[in-house]
Amino acid sequence: MLLGEHAVLHGRRCLVAAVNRRIYLTVKKRPDRQLTIRSQLGEFHAEIDDLEIREPFQFVLTVVARYRNRLETGIDIEINSDFSERIGFGSSAAVTVAATAAMHVLLNESLLPENLFSESCSIVREVQGTGSGADVAASVYGGVLAYRQDPLDILELPASFPITLVYSGEKTPTVSVIAAVEANRARDPEIYSDLYDVIDHSVESAVGAIRERNLPAFGRLMNINQGIMDALGVNTQKLASIVCALRQDPGILGAKISGSGLGDCVVGLGTLKNERFPHELVPAEIDPEGVRIG
Repeated sequence: MLLGEHAVLHGRRCLVAAVNRRIYLTVKKRPDRQLTIRSQLGEFHAEIDDLEIREPFQFVLTVVARYRNRLETGIDIEINSDFSERIGFGSSAAVTVAATAAMHVLLNESLLPENLFSESCSIVREVQGTGSGADVAASVYGGVLAYRQDPLDILELPASFPITLVYSGEKTPTVSVIAAVEANRARDPEIYSDLYDVIDHSVESAVGAIRERNLPAFGRLMNINQGIMDALGVNTQKLASIVCALRQDPGILGAKISGSGLGDCVVGLGTLKNERFPHELVPAEIDPEGVRIG
């Protein structure tokens, strides 16, 4: 997430990007009605017609449960990832999109991107109870998107620019962070509405800056939005120190929390020059391609 965290849950726009750290999901038919799942998180085995939805495979299991009555056989699912589950790279959205696409492949059904987005978004919200769908959109379409949840609007931007991602070493579940921000919003609804309006205006300005290839202007908008993330109560001392360290680097044009906050990642616009940067870097680039089937 480049801009728009939390505001996107309230009808404002955000700016989200797909990165080249992928989840790979392989599905094979079985001669029975069994389901197996194997991944770095563990293994799962059950009758496909008698599934219990449970962690850590709740997203994939919910997808299978939706389609099992249309599947003629059981299936084996293998999941591999380019990144650790500790890092909030939208892995829940990515694996949901991959599993949903796989079900349609098994059923020999064509699937338009907008339908894949809609189905995957519905599943993520069913499991989590909330979610803007921005990470689902990035997983489906790839590249850089200006995204609005309600009314739905997905604008694909012909953009490519360097980013630097830093992991803070800790992560708070997104649902928990959203609940904390919503509790604060309930106490000061007008102030939070104004903050979300500023975020929305920032996204509009950022779209213009990206189209004009004015990265310094985009970086300034990221810095402004870091201040808003602090105002929303999702900054931490560790995140603030990472943001400051990135901004001091001559190769970085702007930096802010990426995602819901209270941990996880910071994103910097540009290429880091400091070869002895004191925090954990996460190699990643913007990927113009979304879901792949093949």
